[in-house]
This record gives sequence, C-alpha cells and structure tokens, in this order.
Amino acid sequence: MVEGPSPEVVQALVDNHRQFLAFLERRVESRADAEDILQDAFVRGLEKGGQLRDGESAVAWFYRLLRNAVVDHYRRRGAAGRALDRLEAEWADASEPPPDAELFDTICRCVLGLVDTLKPEFALALHRVELDGVAVKDYAHEAGITANAAGVRVHRARQALRDQVTACCGTCATHGCFDCSCGGPAAPTTKHPG
Repeated sequence: MVEGPSPEVVQALVDNHRQFLAFLERRVESRADAEDILQDAFVRGLEKGGQLRDGESAVAWFYRLLRNAVVDHYRRRGAAGRALDRLEAEWADASEPPPDAELFDTICRCVLGLVDTLKPEFALALHRVELDGVAVKDYAHEAGITANAAGVRVHRARQALRDQVTACCGTCATHGCFDCSCGGPAAPTTKHPG
C-alpha cells in the first residue's frame, strides 16, 4: 500500500490553493481549464504525496507536479487539434461533390426549421458549418473559441438536431422523409458527414 501524504503536507497544499490556481490561470486558456488541472493534480498529489523526498518542500514538489500537468494539458490539446485537422482534411479531400442548392431544396423543410429551435450557439454553428459551408476552424475564429471547442460544439449541435428530428418526425428520422406529412417536399433526406 502506498503511503499517503502527511497531514502537514495536505495542509500546505490546501493553504496554497489560490496561488496554485493563479499559477495555472497564467498558463492555460481559461479558469475552467485551470480548475480542472488543479483538481486532477490534487488527486495525484494525495495519491503520490508519500513520495516526497526528505527535506523537500511540499509546495515546491506540487509546483513541479503542476508544471507537468500543464505540459500534459497542451500535449492532449495538440493531439486533439491534430485529429480535428486530419478530419477536416479528409472531408475536404472527399470525392463527393459539395451539396448544391438543388439538394437543399429537396431536404424536408421541417428539418431546416428545427435548427432554429436549438440553443442559439448550436443553431449558429449548424448554419455556418453545414449550410454556409464554413470550415470548422474558420467558424471557431468567428465565434472566438478554439478549433477543438468548435468541433465539439458542431458535434453536439448535430446530435441535438438529430434528437429534435426524432422527436418531431418519428420514423421519418430513421427512414427518410419519403412520406412526410409536415408539408415539406416528399424527397428522401441525405445524411451529412459527422
């Protein structure tokens, strides 16, 4: 069994919470990210606190743990960004031609109407990326968020729209609008990548 930190070490870490948070806030994008990193570091610190070297300051040791956590944060963020870039490149290189105006005229109008029932940031994301054809990274720049956050927002918006279509259209959502009673065109819907 790994020995936990002494009560003195725990108290030193708790006493320096604000300084640790300020240290992280200066090094990451947001307070929320800093709080998440600090929480994870506290958990790791409690698990590994018994590994302090003789005479080593608990605070100095914890700052070293925080520096490593910041590096890991950016490493994970970089990997996610590279994956998003690869996905965008894959979609850009797809052999299918981009949808044209005729395609959108055949999509059931109720689906397009449901976009505006979503949260405003989801509706805007779908309008810009799906309907206007703006790249996710360009939408991210417009919205003032990271490309990773924009990718997550678009994904969640698609999921929310899918849920709305299922709730509104029932089996049409699964099988296509071959016999739609909403007053829109009776043409099958097409699925967008994602």
